[in-house]
Amino acid sequence: MVFVYRRIIRFADTDAAGVVYFASLLTICHEAYEEMLRQGGIKLEYFFRNENLAIPIIHAEIDFFKPLYVGDLITIKTQFNPVNEKVFEVKYLVEKEREKVAVALTRHIGIQPQTRETVNIPEFILEIGNKINGNS
Repeated sequence: MVFVYRRIIRFADTDAAGVVYFASLLTICHEAYEEMLRQGGIKLEYFFRNENLAIPIIHAEIDFFKPLYVGDLITIKTQFNPVNEKVFEVKYLVEKEREKVAVALTRHIGIQPQTRETVNIPEFILEIGNKINGNS
């Protein structure tokens, strides 16, 4: 099972040419990531303010194949990929009317916020990833 997130492109998502700005689509992909976590049972208000764990993005990339405009309904399909015990990636396939319009990737690492030392990916994150990938 792939996690699916749907959203309409808004005026604020576009640049001066009326096309979705690249950073805006990365933000929308992050919305999909947050919703994936929420639907996986994580209380976001605690997750993002956790004093013992932070999972920052250490790499992001995006490729566009077609432009997106205000009013377009997009579907984002996510895939979770552990890289090693401390790092995971989320891949995003962005579609409009079942046609691929962009792909993106965010790479995340587990850290202890006070010391900034790396830590292993928590089991609850791996469980959500396994559920998304159909491994549970």
